Amino acid sequence: MGPDAVTTSPRPPRKAHLPAIGPRLRILLNVVLGLLAVIGANSAYLAAITFLEWGFGETYQNWLYQWMFLVHLVLGFVFVAPFVVFGVVHMLNTKNRKNRRAVRVGYALFVASLVVLVSGGLLLGLRATNTGARTPLLTQATYWAHVAAPLVAAWLYWLHRLVGPKIKWRMGMTYAGVVAAAIGVMVFLHAQDPRHWNAKGPEEGKQYFEPSLARTATGNYIPADTLMMDNYCKKCHADVHAGWEGSSHHFSSFNNPAYLASVRETRLVSLERDGSVKAARWCAGCHDPVPFYSGAFDDKDYDDVNHPTAHAGITCTVCHAITHINSTKGNADYTIDEPIHYPFAKSENTLLQWVNNQLVKAKPAMHKKTFLKDFHRDAEFCSSCHKVHLPKELTAYKEFLRGQNHYDPFLLSGVSGHGARSFYYPPQAKESCASCHMPLKDSADFGAQLYDDSGRLTVHDHLFPAANTGLAWLKDRDDMVEAHAKFLKDITRVDIFGIRDGAGIEGTLHAPLRPEVPTLEPGRSYLLETVIRTLKLGHLFTQGTADSNEVWLDVTVTSGNRVIGRSGGIDPAKGKEVDRYSHFINIFMLDREGNRINRRNPQDIFVPLYNHQIPPGAGWTVHYGFALPADVTEPVTVNVKLRYRKFDAEYMRFVADKARPGDDPLRGHVAGEPYVDELPIVTMAEDEVTFPVAGSAASIAAAADRKIPAWERWNDYGIGLLIKGKAELRQAEEAFAEVEKLGRYDGPLNLGRVYFEEGRVDEAAAALERAATHTAPAAPPWTVAWLSGLVNRQQGRLDEAEASFRKVLEDRTEEMRKRGFDFSKDYEVRNLLGLTLYDRASQFRGADAAEARRAVLEEAARQFEMTLLLDSENVAAHYNLQLIHGQLGNREKSDEHRMLHERYKLDDNAADRAVSLAREKYPAANFAAEMLVIYPLQRPGAPELPEEGATADGQAVSGEIEGEIGGGARDEVVDEVSVVPQARPEDGAGS
Repeated sequence: MGPDAVTTSPRPPRKAHLPAIGPRLRILLNVVLGLLAVIGANSAYLAAITFLEWGFGETYQNWLYQWMFLVHLVLGFVFVAPFVVFGVVHMLNTKNRKNRRAVRVGYALFVASLVVLVSGGLLLGLRATNTGARTPLLTQATYWAHVAAPLVAAWLYWLHRLVGPKIKWRMGMTYAGVVAAAIGVMVFLHAQDPRHWNAKGPEEGKQYFEPSLARTATGNYIPADTLMMDNYCKKCHADVHAGWEGSSHHFSSFNNPAYLASVRETRLVSLERDGSVKAARWCAGCHDPVPFYSGAFDDKDYDDVNHPTAHAGITCTVCHAITHINSTKGNADYTIDEPIHYPFAKSENTLLQWVNNQLVKAKPAMHKKTFLKDFHRDAEFCSSCHKVHLPKELTAYKEFLRGQNHYDPFLLSGVSGHGARSFYYPPQAKESCASCHMPLKDSADFGAQLYDDSGRLTVHDHLFPAANTGLAWLKDRDDMVEAHAKFLKDITRVDIFGIRDGAGIEGTLHAPLRPEVPTLEPGRSYLLETVIRTLKLGHLFTQGTADSNEVWLDVTVTSGNRVIGRSGGIDPAKGKEVDRYSHFINIFMLDREGNRINRRNPQDIFVPLYNHQIPPGAGWTVHYGFALPADVTEPVTVNVKLRYRKFDAEYMRFVADKARPGDDPLRGHVAGEPYVDELPIVTMAEDEVTFPVAGSAASIAAAADRKIPAWERWNDYGIGLLIKGKAELRQAEEAFAEVEKLGRYDGPLNLGRVYFEEGRVDEAAAALERAATHTAPAAPPWTVAWLSGLVNRQQGRLDEAEASFRKVLEDRTEEMRKRGFDFSKDYEVRNLLGLTLYDRASQFRGADAAEARRAVLEEAARQFEMTLLLDSENVAAHYNLQLIHGQLGNREKSDEHRMLHERYKLDDNAADRAVSLAREKYPAANFAAEMLVIYPLQRPGAPELPEEGATADGQAVSGEIEGEIGGGARDEVVDEVSVVPQARPEDGAGS
């Protein structure tokens, strides 16, 4: 080989070309792309609905959406394996390719795709375990990662394919167009939302439910099993379910022995009188919704013990499937719809039930929309059953009699922030009934939320703590008895305020008792002045079944070990009945023959003999007379308790007597033996004071101060006198004068009420001027304006009166906004504005003033119409609209309101006979019904009073004073005015 020869080394063998996607891998790629195409369309649909919801602030998810989401989850899990296998093999095949940019983009694409899959799984886990509720920031970050990662992946895929085969844009655009068109149609259908929400049920359906005002959204029945899914709810809401399970809502129906006895009688009376039990539907709309809406209730042979629906009560679904509150008339005036459930909700297959549960947890928006509406938080929702009237179909007497009414007293109270005429106002208004009766409690429920700044997950207590200790005890739920008893503490107060020399209200008053206490003289007579004050109630006390609720003052006077005075004792010889000469906070309700409504028999309710309910933020003064025995040598101790028992002994005897074979045993009662009322008694409030006795060598400890401001004790005492009517106005005046001396605006403000009630209008005006000068604290300007309007109107200064009433209704000060006050809803003040405008219209006389007169009349009518928006049964509004439309020439409207006024007004003439008969039948109630009552503490025969403690002059006596109770009613309803926020005169016991 020559010197110039070139030597070449052998080349290394070329590596076999490894395609990025081989034949078998391409099959897998086609599977991945096919799944991706379906997932893409599915995701685009889900995203479109989400954007629709964001845009309109509504929930449009429905049953189809849940199926599509289920498909999304299934496809997502199916997609994982082929995608990961394809991605790993593809990356191994291309790891050494020279186009490093394409390789790096491929890696990024794989990571972005993994983020999509992992974030989806993590998001499902966060929602399925409720961890998301505890870590909202993590949940949001995961959600947005799941939303953004697919967009990043699509961009990376485009970059990755720039070095590969061209993208088939025509095929892609065709696919996108078809998907977009399909989604557009589906979104349009979603936006129509076929559910019958926020609308009253059809008229043709009312025939199945009258005389209850309830409706279904379709007008048809609802299957019972749909309404009885409480155990389904329990899986995510265990703590809520536990509260409901022991609640009065759960035991509202035939599973409540007290209600069972009553409704059986109502059904029997209806069947014998009308040939059907349809009149008893009035009860069923609220008490027995499951048999009612499923149609079983109408069966005259309905088995109220063994039928599957008999023990359902008010279920979770019943309340939460309500879609509209038709009005605030009560009597179940709501519309309920058969709820739409997620797939497999009623499946008995364990796996499918699990799938259903995960769907609910992962996508709860439809569930929330179906079962939780904004009105569930409102008092108007509660009004649908906690306000009732008695229709003619039930009573066979009159189209309308008022029954129980929680709603209007709450609305017109200072507690709600809507009543401008209250004696006291809270720092912050309570927005609804739930503010008190559904307190938050810690919970590990899936449905628990962060409701406040505590950082703790909580739920609203569905026990609805209130006062039904009796039912809880009968159902053997002592834990619930304790919960209700705890709730009842500190909502009222009792105060032994003072003591008067002598046996009458004219004697010298020693008050307030403590720290100073007078020395009593043996052999002399005294009058104890006690005050009951409502502190934390937003409605009348007592309320609900006010005819059978047993709330009374229990008074014991002792000297050493000797009982020398007693009222409110319990008589074991009469089945533990409370002394009938006690002071009861109740309604003594009568039927047309003057018999007491003592069986919860609503079909017979007619008129009250007396009404001792106390408004929220008010007081009631009770007088007790006693003579101190001449031989007393030890200090005298007076103990006063405000006591409560859910049902009185008379009613419970009826319940026991009406029990049938096969009924659940009545706790505490042996069949065939006389009934003894063992229902728990709760001491709601207590006070005690010890008096030294003249001539006694015994010493007593210095009396502790009550820790209640003296002005407030005087004020409560005065309110308790004023609220009872005209009999004790002079004593009320003296009390409020003391409040004024102590530097509080309440003194002159309430003196203004007293003076106006007595017709001393100029003095009332002067008192209001003094009240308005106070600044630390200042008098509520809305209350001053209301009273000023009354005074101005009485003085004939109609322009000033109109301005005052408008100030109440239209002012929106910064303080009012901060405290949640809005007095535009005080329809009693609005009626006063309407009356003032009506009076003003009469000042325009002659043809020249006709147009001005008409304008003022129309404005007056507008005010009364606004009242009817809040209280469609308002007697005064209908009466005045009848007059106004008559003067405006609107004969048809005038006749309409005349008929409505006739329907809603009281039948005073018919009531006289019943009251007269009752006064003869019930001496104790007759005594308590007088305008001035002094309860004896030494009445012969009083339970728990030793015979030697009774005195001949300890007989029950009361003073009957000429005149009327209340606010000076005149000849026409149009002019009925009272300065006291009290129970409306038509209020009855209800159901």
